[in-house]
Amino acid sequence: MNSLCKLPNSLISYLLSSSKSNYYSTCNSEEGSRLLKDYATREFNAFLWISLVTITALLLEKVFKLFRLWAKARRITGPACTSFFGHKNFGSRWNFIDLLSELHNKYGSVFKLWLGPTQLLVSIKDPELIKEMLLKAEDKLPFTGKAFRLAFGRSSLFFCSYDQAEKRRESLALQLNEKLLGRANVIPKYVIDCVMERLDEMSKGVVDCKMVSQHMAFTILGTTLFGDAFLAWSKANFYEELLMMIAKDASFWASYRVTPFWKQGFWRYQSLCTNLKYLTQDIVQQCRKNCKLFHHVDQNSNDETVKYGMKAASGMPTSGDVLQDKFSREIDGHHNLREEPCGNIMGMMFHGCIATAGLVTNILERLVTNPEIQDKIYSEIIIVRQGSMKDAENVDKMVLLLATIYESARLVSPGPLLQRCSLKDDLRLKNGVIIPAGAVLVVPVHLLQMDDASWGSDASKFNPYRFLSKVGKVSDSEQDNSFTAFLPFGSGTRACVGQKFVMQGVATLFASLLERYEVRLQPGLGNDPKSTGPEIVFVRRSSQKNE
Repeated sequence: MNSLCKLPNSLISYLLSSSKSNYYSTCNSEEGSRLLKDYATREFNAFLWISLVTITALLLEKVFKLFRLWAKARRITGPACTSFFGHKNFGSRWNFIDLLSELHNKYGSVFKLWLGPTQLLVSIKDPELIKEMLLKAEDKLPFTGKAFRLAFGRSSLFFCSYDQAEKRRESLALQLNEKLLGRANVIPKYVIDCVMERLDEMSKGVVDCKMVSQHMAFTILGTTLFGDAFLAWSKANFYEELLMMIAKDASFWASYRVTPFWKQGFWRYQSLCTNLKYLTQDIVQQCRKNCKLFHHVDQNSNDETVKYGMKAASGMPTSGDVLQDKFSREIDGHHNLREEPCGNIMGMMFHGCIATAGLVTNILERLVTNPEIQDKIYSEIIIVRQGSMKDAENVDKMVLLLATIYESARLVSPGPLLQRCSLKDDLRLKNGVIIPAGAVLVVPVHLLQMDDASWGSDASKFNPYRFLSKVGKVSDSEQDNSFTAFLPFGSGTRACVGQKFVMQGVATLFASLLERYEVRLQPGLGNDPKSTGPEIVFVRRSSQKNE
């Protein structure tokens, strides 16, 4: 009987035949097991071969790209790299800036450094080449996107690829430039009054310059995004502290190539980020309660689009136009389902507070060390106030104040390096240099804005008068050639969309602050270990004491 039993030569035939009536009932069960085993072995071997071919192809592609990167990078001048792992031991951030300065003096306006076998850094110092590069290199570094993603979740405003972030950036710029800058006061008077009330309390003692600057920046940004509800929000101080704690550690955790899930410190950091998200959701709810909401469902969209008809519930005018019009509803249907609901809001608070607080700190430091400039600005404010309506700020007429803000931004930029990359295409600069796609492009902003060739022999000194004739031009999108070396907020397609708002807002803040207070440096108190900066005193002016 066994000699007459013929097993099918494929698994499909075996399975089909097994459903028939006892045709193979007399066959040895061991033969059937052997067939299944052989079939499984052949399929597994085929899977291994396919995997091997696929992995080999991917590795060959990586090797090809690596050799292509090395070949193109050879054409860019720079120091020789003796290690396969690139140049190391750069030291601290400022030591790295000093290194870039030395290498630019030796190799010219464009040179390369190897950070690793696959990481190429190209530094550019020539203002014209920088302007060209910033127009062509539209992408952020993946490291930057990872830092924001770990802290705040997915956010289209901070995507590395410009193609993904373009629509969000354009709509946000529309809100800031047309709505906020179109008003008589960029920052409403009652917000300034709130900040001044806090300074009244601080004027009774010595305050830390960086801490008071951080608080002022946080209040301005908070009321801009969330409106009146932010001023009465009981958790505002905790939100500020939490945001600064996250800002301190964001770069550290993003520096890991593989997210360090095994470290307890990372989970503590993620816990802080989660708490920040909950607090953001809470203030959004408070903002909505402060307004009468009218919902409208757009039938032409797959998602519900909530449109708000706003009327302030309180007696004060609502100022949270950016949040209400930009983040609480999706503009023109540009909605990304992968986004975290509060990612854009937290990113805006993070970015805005860091940049604004740094600028305010530097202005205060310049004013206390240059009291004669402070006195002239005060006289200018009084003259402008007397020649205008009482409620109008007219900061555009306060040219010395604006020049002081620009000069302070020049001397200390938000970051020493401006970083960009082109993820897809090589960059060809007009001097003939070809920069491979994926290379890290850096602009040493600190060196550029302190360069004698662009700013004169007094480039390292505080001299706001150099900006007096340029006050109306510096913030324009089309700057003249003499100010291509002025990049406190970046330039090109990825420039800060809120730079005009920040400049106007800070000017409005200091116009009110200097009208009411004289800012002085407190001598002999710089040894406080808890202090993060110089300690200052706000002295109420005699003309304001009786008000």
